[in-house]
Amino acid sequence: MAITQPQLRLELAGENAFILYLEPQQISPATAAAVQYYCSLLTPLLGQHLTELLPSYASILVQFNPLTHSHLSLLPLLNQVLQAKAAGAGQLAQQSSKIVELPVWYSAQSGADLLSVAKAKNLTPDEVIQLHSSQSYQVYAIGFAPGFAYLGELPAELAMPRLSSPRPKVPAGAVAIADRQTAVYPAASPGGWHLLGLCPIRMFNPQQQPAMPVAVGDQVRFIPVSEREFQLLGGAL
Repeated sequence: MAITQPQLRLELAGENAFILYLEPQQISPATAAAVQYYCSLLTPLLGQHLTELLPSYASILVQFNPLTHSHLSLLPLLNQVLQAKAAGAGQLAQQSSKIVELPVWYSAQSGADLLSVAKAKNLTPDEVIQLHSSQSYQVYAIGFAPGFAYLGELPAELAMPRLSSPRPKVPAGAVAIADRQTAVYPAASPGGWHLLGLCPIRMFNPQQQPAMPVAVGDQVRFIPVSEREFQLLGGAL
């Protein structure tokens, strides 16, 4: 993967954090690879000074211990990252990512919006399922809740705006789409994405290590399964 050298912009983000922006701010595999690359530089560089590193689509939040360091004391180390080149980002992304297969029971029963999405896009439900499960998706970011992985990019034929009125409760395991993104809801929560099916795999389990089956930079493939297979894998309505 060829990586164009991004422009880096460092800003303060509270009393114990910086945020590193990669310009241009865009969603793409190349930008995601560059984010991974700079994370790989920041982790050993800051070492014990680092309390948390939160990558997103085109930025990295860097949190440090304010009792031992300040923005001023860490700035020389961060300047080393600002001067680094992203030439090795593509190779790093290929080496560090893994492919994760997630089973999905697609149906009108398990996915409340499967039929409406098919109608809106002039497709059959089977065509929606085929399109959604026919490619790999990159994990671009984790949030808004623990275990919620933002995956992209959804085929253009399935792109749908968010619901005008979010649902008060989306079930855990719901596989959903919005704009050019797709995701699996890790827990029951409000949500405004279109629901296509259910995944029986827990997306966040604090009792396990790692707590999530996916990480930023991984590739996800959705594998259609029957209702029976969904149940055998631990899924429940």
